Amino acid sequence: MITNFDGFTVTGITARTDNSREMTGNGVIAKMWERFIQEGIGAKIPGRTDHDLLALYTDYESDQHGEYTYIVGARVAPGTPAPEGMVSKQVPDARYQMVPSERGPVWRVVPEAWQRIWREPLQRTFQVDFEVYGERAANPEDAVVEIWLGIK
Repeated sequence: MITNFDGFTVTGITARTDNSREMTGNGVIAKMWERFIQEGIGAKIPGRTDHDLLALYTDYESDQHGEYTYIVGARVAPGTPAPEGMVSKQVPDARYQMVPSERGPVWRVVPEAWQRIWREPLQRTFQVDFEVYGERAANPEDAVVEIWLGIK
């Protein structure tokens, strides 16, 4: 499914990483999610516009082989300041293609979906991609996650 998205703002916690680091088991993404959940960070984000959680991939160094900034957070109303220890990032108006994960445990289905994406000959922009953990991902053991890819 391809659609044009109006821009929106995401606030959350952030780190720099790359896919090769994430595949070794020494990456930061799993640790960020653990911290986000254990510390109840979602509840500390002011101005949330919905109940979804988002994972944002942005500030790409190059493509899927380079470093990127990863943000775990939520959509917020425009102009909402980020609390101390968090960042806000504007997702631009752009064309996006949605790739759903299979149904299953998020720790398995999300990496599998990204493996499929990396094999596809997609015309990605490598500006912003994001995962939406909405109603279909409420149970992390039996979830479907939407992955939205910025495309040309």
